Amino acid sequence: MSAAAFPDRQDVRVLFAHAAYQLADRFALRDTGIAHVEVRSADALERHVRDCNVLVVSGLWRNELLDVAAALRFVQSISAGVNQYSQDAFRVKGVRLASAAGVNERAVAEHAMALMLGLTRHLHTGRDHQARRHWRGMISDIDQREDELAGKTLLIVGLGRIGSRLARLAKAFEMRVIGVRQRPEAGLGGADAVLGVDRLPDALVQADIVALTCPLTPATTGLIGREALARMKPSALLINVARGGVVDEGALIAALEAKQIAAAGLDVTAEEPLAVSSPLWGFENVLITPHTAGETRKYEDGVIDLLLENLARLQRGDGELVNQIV
Repeated sequence: MSAAAFPDRQDVRVLFAHAAYQLADRFALRDTGIAHVEVRSADALERHVRDCNVLVVSGLWRNELLDVAAALRFVQSISAGVNQYSQDAFRVKGVRLASAAGVNERAVAEHAMALMLGLTRHLHTGRDHQARRHWRGMISDIDQREDELAGKTLLIVGLGRIGSRLARLAKAFEMRVIGVRQRPEAGLGGADAVLGVDRLPDALVQADIVALTCPLTPATTGLIGREALARMKPSALLINVARGGVVDEGALIAALEAKQIAAAGLDVTAEEPLAVSSPLWGFENVLITPHTAGETRKYEDGVIDLLLENLARLQRGDGELVNQIV
């Protein structure tokens, strides 16, 4: 479907589909005059998608919806990741697709720092002790005691928007930052040094903390596996705010059990929600958050800013969208 076929503003019908985000309420505050509705479930999405021109969605999306959404012209993803969308199917159907990349870059970078600080300052065990009304004494063993970030080497795997912002935050804590990215020639991105992915094994040996901020692609799936974990220092921390699939979870569990690494801060896991039976829940030295690194009180407004800009471009017949995927 060509951009010229996009409906006039008064005829656009927007469908917001998410289990939790308050997108419709925030959109209504913009007083755009654009008709819109919000649904909270996959069943409701399937019922309403037949009549919408624009869909704002992420986790509720199923590619089969393209077969029934005859009026659909544009999907604005709520998430930065777009693995759930079949780009080939979108092209066949003539439906445009854009991501929400950049909306959560501050939040995710700050969350990565929070996980690093939480683990080094033992905030997670402090909360555990609080729940038991236990006042823990000072730790005599220096290797097990709370630590400082200054002077440590942070390895950031994936030096895009989130990784670059994390690098700048880490520099404020006086850390040495090494970045690994697919195209090192793209620049330092706030790091002290940048290496290609082929140099990852060498970089892992140097790192006190390894932070994953890369997208999930065929090349990054299982990137941190048995061999990578074996190269890390026994005192090193692993922070994952990327996608669960970037880490071989079985290898991580084995490394934690063998004390090959000191601790892990995980906002994402291979299976979400993380199964109750997962051994990861049982490690005192693992800090788990439920894929909330990108969540802030500003998120809806950030997505709506992107949506309105892309709607304006579609209605003008512009060829390029912000964060265009298809």
